[in-house]
Amino acid sequence: MTPPTRRLVVTVALAGTAAFVVWGLTGLPPFGGYRGPYGFRVNAVAVGETHATGIVSAVNFFYRGFDTVGEEYILFIAATGVATVLRRLRGEDEKETDTEELDVPPTSEAVRMFTLALLGFVFVMGWYLASHAQTSPAGGFQGGVVSVTAVLMIYLAGQYLRMRRLSPIDLLDAVEAAGAGGFAAVGIGALATGAAYLADVLPLGNHLGAVNSSGTIVLISLLVGVEVTAAFLVIVSELLEQTLLVGGER
Repeated sequence: MTPPTRRLVVTVALAGTAAFVVWGLTGLPPFGGYRGPYGFRVNAVAVGETHATGIVSAVNFFYRGFDTVGEEYILFIAATGVATVLRRLRGEDEKETDTEELDVPPTSEAVRMFTLALLGFVFVMGWYLASHAQTSPAGGFQGGVVSVTAVLMIYLAGQYLRMRRLSPIDLLDAVEAAGAGGFAAVGIGALATGAAYLADVLPLGNHLGAVNSSGTIVLISLLVGVEVTAAFLVIVSELLEQTLLVGGER
């Protein structure tokens, strides 16, 4: 396929996608025009049934928790696929470079100071989002993405070797598996008590919206945060490892 033909194909594809998106957006109801009825019913019963004031989290981790398990395992499988393919390529075709001999341009002092100044704040924010899903618009998915950003800021500050030591790949594999497996194990534990899969079988706490309220919701949110953090670190670490390799023909 010649370059002009490729450009034509891409232009047609982008135009079709844009038209499809615009068509979908024009069919949305006006803002504030929710037509229910499920949202109204959930709002009426969620706080009393779960002691969570973050209703979105109650929906994600309780009312439709089985769907959330599937969403988490999509990310788990994606990270596993990336790791499997890249590790196989490295094992077959390439040899690892001595990281101490890499000619890496130094990071500017301004970038290093900025990233290090924000590192602690970003990590605490990620932990807060993952552990307070029951009280605010948060959750393990959001918290995991923010937490992995904190680790990547170490790399941005020009300290990839330190990032590599802080997150060895074998440990990341184990943590990711523990997070994904822990979510499923919570559901199996509910079955063991005679309740439905992922039913909230833990004490709800004495105060609505408290950090220790909502039973299994906070536990599941934390497990999701752990899995999301580890999964993204696995993906990014594998991609960064590719930059440390030298092809056999070079």
